[in-house]
Amino acid sequence: MFLKNCWYVAAWPTEMDGGGWLVRRILDQPVLLLRTESGEPAAFLDRCPHRLVPLSAGQRIGDTIRCGYHGMTFASDGRCVHIPGQAKIPPNAAATVFPMTERHGMVWIWMGDAKLADAELVPDVPWPALPHWTASNGYTHVAADYRLLTDNLLDLSHENYIHQGTIGNQEEETIADFPVKVSVDGLKVLAHREMPNIVPPPFFRVLQGNDNHIDRWQTAIWTAPSINMTDVGARPAGGAVEETLVSRVLHLLTPETETSTHYFWSHNRNFRQDDAELTAGIVEAHRRTFDEDKEMVELQQRELDDSGLSVPQMALRVDDAPLRARRILSLLVRQQQAGAPGLLVRSQTLIPDPEALEPMLD
Repeated sequence: MFLKNCWYVAAWPTEMDGGGWLVRRILDQPVLLLRTESGEPAAFLDRCPHRLVPLSAGQRIGDTIRCGYHGMTFASDGRCVHIPGQAKIPPNAAATVFPMTERHGMVWIWMGDAKLADAELVPDVPWPALPHWTASNGYTHVAADYRLLTDNLLDLSHENYIHQGTIGNQEEETIADFPVKVSVDGLKVLAHREMPNIVPPPFFRVLQGNDNHIDRWQTAIWTAPSINMTDVGARPAGGAVEETLVSRVLHLLTPETETSTHYFWSHNRNFRQDDAELTAGIVEAHRRTFDEDKEMVELQQRELDDSGLSVPQMALRVDDAPLRARRILSLLVRQQQAGAPGLLVRSQTLIPDPEALEPMLD
């Protein structure tokens, strides 16, 4: 079951440019996304209220959509504005629409009670739109439950095995021995690890331009229901704070169905900001990295479907943070089932100061 009274990423802004529309399944509902002629995002349930034909089988005329079956025409707020051969428009002849807003360089949708939608509740993940950070954005479709991806992102132990060619490090077998500190703060779960004086993984060799040892940290932060950030930093072993390279990687998971996910990701860096070649390289490296995760969780999903079992079958130390997140999510779902409105709390930043560069190794 999905949490509905909260904001999910619906699209990157560029996906909605061009004057057409984008059809995407969100929380197992068919959704038609478009921009009005004034540039505002709009979202329809992709279903005509008359005969349930997809509105996307029709035609866009300015800011209206005309159903391809009987010509009923709907404005961007869902009102029916024309029925061929019929002057009187029935009061229930309205298309379902969903609140939308555009913030932090992303387009967000509210799939729950429209009266509760408040743009101030959008998760505060500002880095893709901040001038002092450079963003490398992407999208990956994953045929797996979004909770399996949350498990993966909060698990700092797997990178040496799945990501050997990018962020993992076969030369540093003791990575798993560095302790992971897990904490819970309201609707957030944090998993933090410090790795001083280690051999740099391949990705970090590219970033720093050599293979000298580094001091590195990772902090995986999950905010209910599906906002994830990995705060990553490295500097030359024993080096000064000013030498630190900081990356904040957003993993924004929007459930498509119970067993598939829209995975929006954004690598944000505070160094070599005008280096277009580096930006392209980061996009490619992250696409490879996330495709490796995608392959693993899709294998999990297929086995879950075939076996009827649940995960994990046993709890290891590395499951601490993922299990805490699942408990919070289960509690919120039970509250929603009991009639509670949902995640109606004011958005907070994932870390205290979105512009802060002070590495956690200090």
